[in-house]
Amino acid sequence: MEKVHLPTTEAAVVAIREIAEEFAVSMSVTDDIGADQTSRRTSAELFTVLDSDGSLPHEAFVELGGSPSVSVQFFPEDDAKITVDGVEFHDVPRDSVPAFLRSVYGGLASTKGRLFPPGQWLIVPLPGDETYKELIPDFNLTPWLARSARG
Repeated sequence: MEKVHLPTTEAAVVAIREIAEEFAVSMSVTDDIGADQTSRRTSAELFTVLDSDGSLPHEAFVELGGSPSVSVQFFPEDDAKITVDGVEFHDVPRDSVPAFLRSVYGGLASTKGRLFPPGQWLIVPLPGDETYKELIPDFNLTPWLARSARG
């Protein structure tokens, strides 16, 4: 699968909508548009909507239903935070989000435990030798995380 360039937050939301339809999961979207509304724009002047370069920043929060519980928060800086059953993946490039979700819903994501250092990790492989790995913060695995365990 080729990585598709998603130039805008709206393009990324449309790509996620297609994935939600493909895997039959519900989806809800909340949009924040304007420098005075987005979360990383704390330095924006009062009542300022545009950035200093004249662009209109767009942030979106997408929740996907079903198991696992997945949410994606897109930031205007072309990155996203993806949360899968409580495990947060920060700074995922916007262009990698569709492949990430396909790996999760397609059964490629897995958990792996280690004795030393102790812990469980959620591993999400993407095409092209790109892999995301995050420590699972709680030792009580959700049913989906427990089913995804690999030896």
